[in-house]
Amino acid sequence: MLEKRLNGKVIVISGGTKGVGKTVAEAFAKEGAKVVIGGRDEESALKSIRIMKTYGSDGIFVHTDLEKVEDCKKLFDEAVKKFGKVDGFFNYAGVTPVSPLDTCDVDTFNSVMNINFRACFFCCQSAIKYMRENGGGSIVLTGSAHAWGGEKDRAAYACSKGVLLTLMEHISHNYATEQIRCNYLTLGWTPTEGEVALRKSQGETESELRNRASKILPMGRMLERTDYVEGLIYLMSDASSMMTGSTFRITAGEYI
Repeated sequence: MLEKRLNGKVIVISGGTKGVGKTVAEAFAKEGAKVVIGGRDEESALKSIRIMKTYGSDGIFVHTDLEKVEDCKKLFDEAVKKFGKVDGFFNYAGVTPVSPLDTCDVDTFNSVMNINFRACFFCCQSAIKYMRENGGGSIVLTGSAHAWGGEKDRAAYACSKGVLLTLMEHISHNYATEQIRCNYLTLGWTPTEGEVALRKSQGETESELRNRASKILPMGRMLERTDYVEGLIYLMSDASSMMTGSTFRITAGEYI
């Protein structure tokens, strides 16, 4: 029987109740990790935790409002209270509203930067605090091809993902001596709940979205949540223990 690749690790996920966050939370548990799910949908999290228990692992849900810095800190405090340490942090949570530079209002800008950047900044602060006590760990920040300029209707989002690239490089340069590593996972165009809801609000069905994307993406289809699983397991595992400061692209060949 193959040894589970994340056996004994404690991994925190922000935004772990939906989309890629939910999928990999369950995948991490299947590989032996204890998973701490941060988010607002308790029902979804508890379903994931029941699945985790069938794998012989465990998880907890921590209600997290990422607009509140104290909730970002609580997410990690509760992880240590329950499982005694933190080995990994996957920053998945984020919002992607329509936000062109020439029309974006202050409330939209603040919401995007508070959730996509400020929350991540303070989550990383707590992650580093506890990883230091445990002799190191792995941080993965969710990036986007929008970070390299982005499309016209995603200005605030593009800026938030660009600053996460800087944060990743800052952490990787300054904390490698403590065996704390950080990498930037560039996610591609994925029909998550949020993406599908946004497109429906613009009059496009999921089927129409998938068809349109298939003509744009070089590899011919949108990415599914499961396409990220193996990459994220690698980044959280000891197999990638010498990998830090890297941009890891899973985008179907998309570069905006």
